[in-house]
Amino acid sequence: MLKGSVGLIALSSLLLSGAAMAQEKIKVGVTATLEGTYTVLGEDGIRGHQTALNVLGKKVGDKELEFIIASTDATPDSAVRAVRKLIEQDKVQILLSPLSGDEGIAVKNFAKTHPELTFINAASGAQETTYVDPAPNFFRYNMDGAQWQVGLGKYAYETKGYRKIATVGEDYSFIYTQVFGLVLEFCGMGGQVTNRQWVPLGTKDFASVIAALPDDVDAIYLGLGGADAVNFLNQYQQAGGKAHLMGGSIMIDQTILSSKGNAKNALIGTLAASGQADTWEDPGWQKFVKDYQDAFPPNKRFPSPSLLATNYYGSTMALILGLRAVNGDLSDNQSKFKTALAKLEIDAPNGKIKLDSNRQAIGTNFVTEVVDDGKGALFSKVVKVIPNVNQTLGYDPAVFAKIGLPSRTVPECKKY
Repeated sequence: MLKGSVGLIALSSLLLSGAAMAQEKIKVGVTATLEGTYTVLGEDGIRGHQTALNVLGKKVGDKELEFIIASTDATPDSAVRAVRKLIEQDKVQILLSPLSGDEGIAVKNFAKTHPELTFINAASGAQETTYVDPAPNFFRYNMDGAQWQVGLGKYAYETKGYRKIATVGEDYSFIYTQVFGLVLEFCGMGGQVTNRQWVPLGTKDFASVIAALPDDVDAIYLGLGGADAVNFLNQYQQAGGKAHLMGGSIMIDQTILSSKGNAKNALIGTLAASGQADTWEDPGWQKFVKDYQDAFPPNKRFPSPSLLATNYYGSTMALILGLRAVNGDLSDNQSKFKTALAKLEIDAPNGKIKLDSNRQAIGTNFVTEVVDDGKGALFSKVVKVIPNVNQTLGYDPAVFAKIGLPSRTVPECKKY
């Protein structure tokens, strides 16, 4: 009888030990646009995420990190569906999500319905996500679209001598935010934006857009990405377009510069701005590029990481460092973890990043120009580096608030 009791106790201990070990996992849900117009962006975002795991590992103390990836298509509904599935079915405790602008606003709002969980933005860049009624459990370690345009308008006006420009942009929140940043700075210098055209995500025929572009401008700004950018460039080249081009942040990264065909060559010389630059000589950036290149065969990656890869790397880095700061303690509705994230400053590949009171990134921005490396590959070359860019773009917060939220018509082209 005693032997049987001892056996039962040993078996119970083993079962309890197994249950404890099962509980030592921390489950993280990750979303990316792995379908639709922005598929190529989502795929490279996941490469950046994987590169971070290769460098930092998947353990926090004695806890193993388990990552579950869900696909979206850049629409708000798809992002909320993916996040809801990760929480309700996969039982994740932390979300690394989402990628695209409208998705970000939707996931921020959804985060408020789960205050017990933590949401770390993966890459989305609409201003409203953190500027308007921010969720206390949503943290963004990348700058927004307007921050990513700082320096571009001034450089175009002062150095390039541009006085009039027109814009073509995808009709949604991230590109509104990009154009917002450009217009504020360029028009503040005395420049004019004489024409703003907006196209739906997934536009295939740009003929009417190209025909409506004004002739009396110094440059055309393109706020396009993914398949939209490639389609526009092909059709613009076929139409004989010769204007100087300026680019938004996802127009001039490797998702476009490494696309097939010759239409991308129209981008050589394009002035742009972004949260990164391919040719930056900073050792941390160069190490990240090598880690990214070493992680995937050349035919399964870009020559250099895209902005999405960089953002996903930084967000994954913040997640792991935040967990390590509290030794994986997610008790009390993850309060210690959230406090650690709010205070965290990371040495991201694209510069130091810290958060403001809305848990929004303050970081480094880069004015760039697209160049050919002499071997047929295109890269974004550093023109200017601008540190400590905050969400109000250096404006007094009260003045900035009166400008209004980014939209098709906001801001007006004037000095504020």
